[in-house]
Amino acid sequence: MFYSDPADRITAVTASDSTDLTGSRGLLVGGAGNLAVRMINDPSTTVTITGVVAGAILPLRVTRVMAATTATNITALY
Repeated sequence: MFYSDPADRITAVTASDSTDLTGSRGLLVGGAGNLAVRMINDPSTTVTITGVVAGAILPLRVTRVMAATTATNITALY
């Protein structure tokens, strides 16, 4: 498996300050809003991506989607 390969599994994401995503290749955002995440190579820094539109697929390897996220219906791609 390479992270550049297409996803072969998905799972719903509940924004949480304590639940990690392991091995995700990207996020599908179903409802527009802001996305507060921690990246896999910097798991102690929260970055907020503002104005994410509904239907966006973000090729981000995140370790966590934080509770401050306002975007909805987020799905992790594996």
